[in-house]
Amino acid sequence: MRLRLRPRDDSYYEMFTDSANNLVIAARLLVELMSDGADREAITEKMRACEHAGDDATHAIMRRLNKSSAPPIHREDIYRLASNLDDVMDSMEAAVDLIGLYGLERLPKGIIDQIEVLERAAELTAEAMPRLRTLQDLTRYWIEINQLENQADRIYRKLLARLFGGEYDALTVLKLKDVIEELETAADAFEHVANTVETIVVKNS
Repeated sequence: MRLRLRPRDDSYYEMFTDSANNLVIAARLLVELMSDGADREAITEKMRACEHAGDDATHAIMRRLNKSSAPPIHREDIYRLASNLDDVMDSMEAAVDLIGLYGLERLPKGIIDQIEVLERAAELTAEAMPRLRTLQDLTRYWIEINQLENQADRIYRKLLARLFGGEYDALTVLKLKDVIEELETAADAFEHVANTVETIVVKNS
């Protein structure tokens, strides 16, 4: 058993949880965006606010890390986890922004399948972050995230096949491809979060 000569700074767990809860809000904004009669401009602004909040949370973690003499886990893992969470937020915000910038009024129905995967991944991630404190009951989390990422890959490939199936003109194909790629990148980023959590558990068990 290792003796600690300095008190451990456990504030990181709350900060990671806050970042993950922000991803839940963002994912639900994506769901709202797909609903009939959605106020896309208002949703875009709310998503932008989420992205700013995510950046603020990431910067706060980095500032804390620079000042902390006794982080509870390895510094590189704190940095990686904070960056991974921020990557998810950036991709979700980028997808919403592109929809508005491109003026995409009609989106393929398959995009809602992508978004539902992201919403579930966000919920699982938010549930997992508080458990980092004890490093308990996390195995199922990264297994489920991996399964969701595999599901997201299949949805992405089906969407690509539809885009290039002749239903859309060439310019619309390019615009929609940008959007679905950002959503796919968000799903990948959720898996990176889970992989980092798994690494933390292995290192500290």
